Amino acid sequence: QRGILVSNTPGVSADDTADMTMALMMSVTRRIPEGLQQIKDGGFSGFSPTALLGTRVSGKRLGVLGMGRVGQAVARRARAFGMQIHYHNRRRLREETEAAFEATYWESLDQMVARMDVISVNCPHTPSTFHLMNARRLKLMKDGAVIINTSRGEVIDEPALTRLLKSGDISGAGLDVFEHEGEANSELRNLNNVVLLPHMASATLEGRLEMGEKVIINIKTFADGHRPPDQVVPSML
Repeated sequence: QRGILVSNTPGVSADDTADMTMALMMSVTRRIPEGLQQIKDGGFSGFSPTALLGTRVSGKRLGVLGMGRVGQAVARRARAFGMQIHYHNRRRLREETEAAFEATYWESLDQMVARMDVISVNCPHTPSTFHLMNARRLKLMKDGAVIINTSRGEVIDEPALTRLLKSGDISGAGLDVFEHEGEANSELRNLNNVVLLPHMASATLEGRLEMGEKVIINIKTFADGHRPPDQVVPSML
C-alpha cells in the first residue's frame, strides 16, 4: 500500500524444516524427551519391556497440511520411513508429482484430519489460514493421533490444542512455533506428551548462509534497477 518493495528467501529452509518435522515426529511418537529426562534424573535402572512404550510411524498415515516446498520435503522423508502420504492443499498437485509420493489428495481438510495418524502443518500463515486447525477441527483427530507444527503458530488454535492434549483427546504434539512467539504456553510446557522447540527448524549454518546470499542478490538486483528475483507480491498472500 505504501509502495515499499518486499523480498524474501524462499526455498532455502525447506530441507532443514522437513528434517526437524521428522525429528519432532519421532520425538513425540517414541517419547524420546521422556527417556532423556529419565536418564538425566538418574531414574533409569535397566531395560523394561513395557517402559516408555511409543508407537511406530511405519505404516501410519501422514496428513500434510500445505504441500509446498516444505510439505513435499516432509513427504519425501516420510515415504522413506514407510508412511502413507496424504495431503490437503489450496491446489491439487500435478499428477506426476502425486505419483512420485504415492500421495492421496483430500479436497476436504475435515475428512483428511479425521483419518490421519499424524498431521504435519506446513502451510504459511495468512488471513485464510489463521486458526485453520481450530477447536472443531482438532476434535476431529482420531484417537492416538499426533500433530506437528513447524510452520507458524497462528495456524493452530493453541488454547484448544492445549485442552485436547491435557484431556488425552490428542495423543501428542511437536511444536517448533507458537501462537504468541516467544511465549511458549506454560500449560504446554508441563505436558509430557508435548515436545517444544524454540523456532529452530531452519537453524542450520548452511541454511543461514544461503539465506544471506539470497538477501544480497535481491538487494543488488534492486540497486541495479531491476526486479528482485524473490519479490513478494500481494497475490502470494
